[in-house]
Amino acid sequence: MQMRGTVRFRFRSPENGIDVLIEGESHVVDSLRKELGLQGRVGFIQPLSARLVDGEEPFTNLLCQGMVLKDGAKMSKSKGNTVDPQGLIEKYGADTVRLFVLFAAPPEQSLEWSDQGVQGAHRFINRVWRLVNNHIEAGIPKEITVNNSREDLKSLRSKIHKTLAKVKDDYDRRHSFNTAIAAIMELSNDIPQEFLNSSADPEMREVANQAIESILLMLNPITPHLSQHLWWKLHPSESIVEKPWPEIDESLLIDDNLRIAVQVNGKLRSEIEIDKDTEEEIVKSIAINDEKIKKYIENKVVKKIIYIPGRILNIVV
Repeated sequence: MQMRGTVRFRFRSPENGIDVLIEGESHVVDSLRKELGLQGRVGFIQPLSARLVDGEEPFTNLLCQGMVLKDGAKMSKSKGNTVDPQGLIEKYGADTVRLFVLFAAPPEQSLEWSDQGVQGAHRFINRVWRLVNNHIEAGIPKEITVNNSREDLKSLRSKIHKTLAKVKDDYDRRHSFNTAIAAIMELSNDIPQEFLNSSADPEMREVANQAIESILLMLNPITPHLSQHLWWKLHPSESIVEKPWPEIDESLLIDDNLRIAVQVNGKLRSEIEIDKDTEEEIVKSIAINDEKIKKYIENKVVKKIIYIPGRILNIVV
């Protein structure tokens, strides 16, 4: 990013300046000293004094991106270790390359190039392709109201909405694209096969449809060609880029069951699963009678039990 002086603000609104300044790792020291310290601030003084922008800093956020490495060394023409992306795009498609680059490492860390990683990204894209087409072959369901009292339906819907919430946060706040992709992959694996069969009941098919549409919407910023093509198969007259982010059902983000870590004298010895509304005395009783815990407390005096609701229980003997 080599914009200088007031050019930085030519296409910015009066309220904002520059939202994000992205710099390479090798330039960060010079960038902070020159761009932010000298050129950036000097370029900011003029529009500030002219009351064209508000604020004291020209850049709201700084993202220092990592380098691309191959065999542990920075890619460079002088070393002859560069990879031509055009060949990969022709072989695997642009979406595969985008997916690999964003999944291989967080944007602020260096990325180790891996041909196997590219192939892995391509396999996932093929898996999404098969998932959507199998769903379509089973018959696209009509939208119906889903009964949340059914545990199998609620479990998948909860997974969908938790993934939507996480991926939105990863995109908007954390800029953590690799963890967003990992969450989408996990959701695609968690769709039960029986939900994808043509013999599944209408509610199962509807929840499967919700999961698949959510996967495509979440993948769209990363694999736009795949997502749009498959979206047209589901909705021939719609453009996926015009679809809003699905509304998140906050009630589905709360687990009915909780896993509680059980310690004996501060050391983790077991885990128990309880209903979120279980009373404290019952939780303590379940922990003491857990088979893994019994051998650590038998023939010993329990002095006290410390319980942090919904998180951890420590038995002091």
